[in-house]
Amino acid sequence: MTNVYIILFDDFEPLDVFGPVEALGNIEDYHLHYISMNGGVVQNRQGIRILTEPFSDTENGGILLIPGGMGTRKMIKDTAFITALGRLMRSAAYVLCVCTGSALAAETGMLDGRHATSNKYAFDWVREGHGAVLWDRNARWVSDGRFYTSAGVSAGTDMALGFIMDQFGVAKAEEICRRMEYHWNREPDHDIF
Repeated sequence: MTNVYIILFDDFEPLDVFGPVEALGNIEDYHLHYISMNGGVVQNRQGIRILTEPFSDTENGGILLIPGGMGTRKMIKDTAFITALGRLMRSAAYVLCVCTGSALAAETGMLDGRHATSNKYAFDWVREGHGAVLWDRNARWVSDGRFYTSAGVSAGTDMALGFIMDQFGVAKAEEICRRMEYHWNREPDHDIF
């Protein structure tokens, strides 16, 4: 059993979360956990409310999913959150960042010297203050070692499927696409946005 920890914070972007969750949730060995700094109910801008476990309940290893959304603008200034996020990232086997979730990951310093991407409409904001990250504005998603980052919103689903392909093979990723009735943009280096 592999734990997948989905980090939530107020004003997260729903498709950043639920697109990858739909793909990753099709792996029988993956056990999904919704987590937040202190646990409890987290609400996004669309009014989705999710009961979360606290960061302190996580185990080492597993997969960490960091979404984006307007809430990243507040969370990037929360030093306690960023410190705790850095601890989670260090202990995870893999870190998957969607959209401006890469700004939160970059703030921990753990993307320094690594290739990464982010939402094209917020790209300059994400890149600001994180000059040690090797940002790729054209990529749909980027994998660099155990770190995966994607462009905005729907690109997170493509990245999650790319991660599944890397872990389980292209046939498994394609099988999940058929179940989802999803047209996978499988070219990581090409993003039309």
